[in-house]
Amino acid sequence: MPTFPPIDDQLALIKKGAVEIIREAELRERLEKSRATGKPLRVKAGFDPTAPDLHLGHTVLIHKLRHFQLLGHTVIFLIGDFTGMIGDPTGRMVTRPPLSREQIDANAKTYLDQVYKILDREKTEVRYNREWFGKFTAEDFVRLAAKFTLSQMLERDEFHQRFQEEKPISMHELLYPLAQGYDSVALEADVELGGTDQKFNLLVGREIQRGYGQPSQVVLTTPILEGLDGVQKMSKSLGNAIGLTEPPLQMYGKVMSISDQMMWRYYELLTDVSMAEIGKMTEEAAAGRVNPMQYKKELARRIVADAHGEAAPNKAAEDWATQFQKREAPDEIETVSVDSSALRATELSPNSEAFADAYQPQLPQASNNSALFLVKLDRLLNEARLADSVSDANRKIKQRSVQIEGKVVERTKIIIPLPCSLTLRVGRQLRRVEIR
Repeated sequence: MPTFPPIDDQLALIKKGAVEIIREAELRERLEKSRATGKPLRVKAGFDPTAPDLHLGHTVLIHKLRHFQLLGHTVIFLIGDFTGMIGDPTGRMVTRPPLSREQIDANAKTYLDQVYKILDREKTEVRYNREWFGKFTAEDFVRLAAKFTLSQMLERDEFHQRFQEEKPISMHELLYPLAQGYDSVALEADVELGGTDQKFNLLVGREIQRGYGQPSQVVLTTPILEGLDGVQKMSKSLGNAIGLTEPPLQMYGKVMSISDQMMWRYYELLTDVSMAEIGKMTEEAAAGRVNPMQYKKELARRIVADAHGEAAPNKAAEDWATQFQKREAPDEIETVSVDSSALRATELSPNSEAFADAYQPQLPQASNNSALFLVKLDRLLNEARLADSVSDANRKIKQRSVQIEGKVVERTKIIIPLPCSLTLRVGRQLRRVEIR
């Protein structure tokens, strides 16, 4: 029979980084019963595969799952391959277009390799909600819909606002909270985790479980993680995200770029370090007994190790120190290839007026006889994975964060020979780009 830590010790780890527990008394009661019987709690979090890549903001929930896993409980990573086709209306003031089966399947394949960077592969129960919804009949959906009322559904902020503003609410959107709630019935969940923006859906799960004669799950919400700017939520579209698939040096450098204040929030939400230890580190840094840089390096090491293994942070730290503290180029610079056709380059004549409006870098390997081409720098940065989008690239250019061959470039167009090789730096990212 498995043994579990004392209840107060379990609660201390479970509550770390949590915004709200509904209800904590119920959670304590279930933990006590679990410890007495040796039966682990069933703890669920659902993820709709609406995009192929995860970033650190998504891992706040995954780290909380890991905390339950470390305590000996059963963790269920639910992939919403059915609900993903409906589309979660959370935060949406317009109807979200449903994704196709092909899009869902392609995205789902990428999730598990990323998730297993944090969760124990052998101890994680992976489920897909098409497993039960694929067998649902029309009668089953009618019975499920009967467990909830329209007035209850309109208590949801997004639906209430759209109803008041006479904006469309598609019927399939009303199915989403019900389907997520039924997931908890199918999995017999004791606890469900979700972001604060998921609170309505999580509470629907409690109601649906009661409707099917099950005890209501405990709901635990986690905060939305701020991105590198420390203000807006982490999002690839905002250019402030750290992706789980990014190279170690890039991840390490991005973590080192966050503010000292934001560092403690990342420690709370993205690591297993206890709140007591985080409090001690905060005091040491505030008193000047420890340089905050040391704690930030440790945070970067932990985050890179989660994504790439224990060996990766050492090399990333060395290259970062070489690159940004000694102001030298690291021994190894990542090289990427870019197809010139993706840049939509325009060949120039020697008397072209474009020469006056574009930047022409000095390239040691360039030939005087090579044809010159006009290239949009924002598109090049995007193709070289130095920006999350063309608009993100433009922001970086305006912020004077872009260097070509060691010189800051503020112009949006450059003139280069093709093919050629460029050394590009964007903020803390350094990359050699081979354009063919």
